[in-house]
Amino acid sequence: MIEVLGFSTYQFLVFIHLLLFVLWLGADVGVFMLGQEFRKRHKYDLPKRLVLLQLLVNLDMVPRTAWALMVPITITMVYSGGYWDLPVWAVGLTWLVGAFWLTLVWDAHMHDQTPRAARDRKIEFALKIGLTAFYLVLGAVSLATGEPLMMTWLANKALMFGLIFAAAIMIDVAFKPVGPRLMKLVEEGSSDETEIPLLKTMNRSRFWVWVVYALLLATAFLGNVKPV
Repeated sequence: MIEVLGFSTYQFLVFIHLLLFVLWLGADVGVFMLGQEFRKRHKYDLPKRLVLLQLLVNLDMVPRTAWALMVPITITMVYSGGYWDLPVWAVGLTWLVGAFWLTLVWDAHMHDQTPRAARDRKIEFALKIGLTAFYLVLGAVSLATGEPLMMTWLANKALMFGLIFAAAIMIDVAFKPVGPRLMKLVEEGSSDETEIPLLKTMNRSRFWVWVVYALLLATAFLGNVKPV
C-alpha cells in the first residue's frame, strides 16, 4: 500500500467508499420521501406534484452516480488492501467499466425522453445484469472454495453487493410503466382513472427499495465489523 500524507491508499479508498455509501443511501431516502409526497394528490395540485417529481428525478442521479462509482472503488479497495491479488490491468478495467456506466447514466439523464436515452438505458440494463452476475458469482465461489476472496465477511459482502444490484434492477423494472402512465396523467389531468394505475405501479417498486436499504445496511455492517 502506498502511503501519502500519513495515510495509505487503502485508507483513502475506504473513506471514498464510505462517502459513496452515505450519498447513495442518504440521497435515495430523499428520493423515496419525494415519491411519497408526489402520491398525495389531495394535498398538492398537479403542477406542484410535477415539480416534486422533477426534483425526485434530479436527486436520483446522486445514488445512481454513487452506484456506478462503487464498482471501481470496491475492486480497487480490495486490491489495495491485499484482499485480492488482481493484475493491475484488471483494476484499470473496472475504472473503464465505471466510467462507461457513468457516461450512460448521465447521457440518458441529459437526453431524457429521446431515442438516445432509451438506447443508453438498454445498454446500461445489460451492463447491470452482467455486473450482478459478476458479484454474485464472486461471492458464491469465494464462500464455497475460499478463493479468490479468502475472508468470509468479504465474500459475503460481495454476494450481498450482487443482491443489491439485483434488487436495484427490480426497482427499475417495476418502475418502468410509470412513464406512459405519467404522460397520461399530464395529458388527461388528475382523476381516479389516471391516478390509481399510476399509484399502483409506483407502489410495486417500494418492496425492492426496502430490500436495497436493508442490504446496504448489512454490507456496511460487514465492512465495519469484519466478522470471521
